[in-house]
Amino acid sequence: MTDSTTRLAADARSAPPTSSAAATRRAVYNTLRGSSGNLVEWYDVYVYTVFATYFESQFFDSADKNSTVYVYAIFAVTFLMRPVGSWFFGRYADRRGRRAALTFSVSLMAACSLVIALTPGRESIGVWAAVVLILCRLVQGFATGGEYGASATYMSEAATRERRGFFSSFQYVTLIGGHVLAQLTLLVMQGFLDTDQISDFGWRIAFLIGGVAAVVVFWLRRSMDESLTPEQLEAVRTGADSESGSIRELIAHHWRSLVVCFLVTIGGTIAFYTYSVNAPAIVKTAYEDHGRVGTWINLIGLVFLMALQPIGGMISDKVGRKPVLVFFGVGGVIYTYVLITYLPQTTSVAASLTLLGIGYVILTGYTSINAIVKAELFPSHVRALGVGLGYALANSAFGGTAPLIYQAAKNGGHVPWFIAYVTAVIAVSLLVYIFVLRNKAETPLDREQGRAFVDAEVGARRA
Repeated sequence: MTDSTTRLAADARSAPPTSSAAATRRAVYNTLRGSSGNLVEWYDVYVYTVFATYFESQFFDSADKNSTVYVYAIFAVTFLMRPVGSWFFGRYADRRGRRAALTFSVSLMAACSLVIALTPGRESIGVWAAVVLILCRLVQGFATGGEYGASATYMSEAATRERRGFFSSFQYVTLIGGHVLAQLTLLVMQGFLDTDQISDFGWRIAFLIGGVAAVVVFWLRRSMDESLTPEQLEAVRTGADSESGSIRELIAHHWRSLVVCFLVTIGGTIAFYTYSVNAPAIVKTAYEDHGRVGTWINLIGLVFLMALQPIGGMISDKVGRKPVLVFFGVGGVIYTYVLITYLPQTTSVAASLTLLGIGYVILTGYTSINAIVKAELFPSHVRALGVGLGYALANSAFGGTAPLIYQAAKNGGHVPWFIAYVTAVIAVSLLVYIFVLRNKAETPLDREQGRAFVDAEVGARRA
């Protein structure tokens, strides 16, 4: 069997039937298992930013005025590993299966969270505390780079055709849910521990929770269905298919889709980290003299953002992906100035929640459907690699650096420059949404499922 024949046969079977109640139940079953791992993995990502101000003295000299910048610099540097992780896990997922890649990535995240939780502070081991923190976060960046592409691909392939936007939106339900859990963990701790106790040992409990929860997810992911067929996996194993997961195949034949994936992502990822990481940090600072008020505001806002994701996905299933992305792009270009300028000046709970809420409605135009938009760009044999690499490159350059750039701009009194930067990047993506993307056009996922229906009908007639 030739490589092209193998890929056609595999593509034709890689997506589940979409018209039956049984297929819908199967999609729900697999979405829950796939998204549960996403939830824990992103909890491990965000517990770092939520507890950063509490544990920074454990790794850096609290007398150093740049210690906060160092902490966020580590957060940014870990994004450099995401392209490496997306390449490794994307190839792994396209050749060994989505389930194997997702199980592997969550295992790495868990191990690193446990190491961070148990690492002695700088007073005990000096500079080595910071070295361990950096190494663990680099490995977690590597794992996260793989998680996004593999999970976006899996949820898109596991979804029924008519509800792909809805089912794939649960990737960001759980991604944001990880942030919600991290904020909730802090809120619970603030109810039982004072600030010194959280800084002393409470933050370690938060990291420990992530490591232990991943063990449960490891078991769940091992029992979920594989969205690649046995025939495709066997073809890779025997060497009949050498192009699945190949970077050469991706660059040679699907480079346009990779470029589009990158450009679709840059505006969304910089908005996501500006609105959901920088904005909560601003709220926390604005209410630092008001007990847990800032934490409550952030928690309510993030729960609202999480609840919006399926709504955005369902709307895209009705009107198409393009109008929803254009809504985000236009809103982001207009609203970023308002959010970053007025949120630090606001000490009214209602006003803070309103500013965050409007931002999160706009952001949902990207977050709710970005996974399916990218998955629909690539055929199955390079889908995890293409989605993961396009996302990771954009995320590393524009997303993960946003908290660091904002902090540096704030310290230097140049916040308007940061606002202009974010607005310009969103504007670039908006141009792509308007002039490059087509609405409700046939995608590789559609063609794969179409061939699957034809094969099923032919098989039934022969029987």
